[in-house]
Amino acid sequence: MLQDIPTPTLREARACVLETERLTLRKPTLADVKAIARLANDRRIAENTRRLPHPYTQDDAIDFVRALGAGGRETVFLIENNHTPIGMVGIDWRKPDGIDWREETAAELGYWLGVDHWGQGFGTEAARAVIDYFFEEFDLDQLIAGARVVNPSSRNILEKCGFQWSGVELHRFEALGSSSPVDAFRLSRGVWASLKSWNTSKRRES
Repeated sequence: MLQDIPTPTLREARACVLETERLTLRKPTLADVKAIARLANDRRIAENTRRLPHPYTQDDAIDFVRALGAGGRETVFLIENNHTPIGMVGIDWRKPDGIDWREETAAELGYWLGVDHWGQGFGTEAARAVIDYFFEEFDLDQLIAGARVVNPSSRNILEKCGFQWSGVELHRFEALGSSSPVDAFRLSRGVWASLKSWNTSKRRES
């Protein structure tokens, strides 16, 4: 499931902290594992996130953070509101099911929020910051994303960020132990450029 060779743009990515009106997005560390496990250990989250197991333990969080530190194929940010972790957002460089990587290079936006933080616009705010980071940092022309067809809230976030629906695919969800229909979306660099007026995020080196 992993790309064998990192893209040059991935190697050149700089570690940084993203700041929006309400949120701080930074690289997760081992000091965050308790908070990550507490937030992620909810079936409602796992059933809408392909690779999250359920239950989700502190050991799972430790393995995840260590994989990031070892150069895993993800660019991940911990989302904080008022210095409190509320979720995760990032770019996944692995091959999602149904995407033919022989013809194009793509990366996938992913995110999840703790249940107590749903419905407050945090997902859209965090996603927009990472979308800006992606197109400014990497020399790629499109970003893909997906949402289970039974998850209209996630689809709404993607549409607010300019993603355009591209079809329905089947993806396997670890917590479900089976595959489920997913609405697939794509965001082109051109569409993103036309929407950059949303940009209120700031970036600083970590």
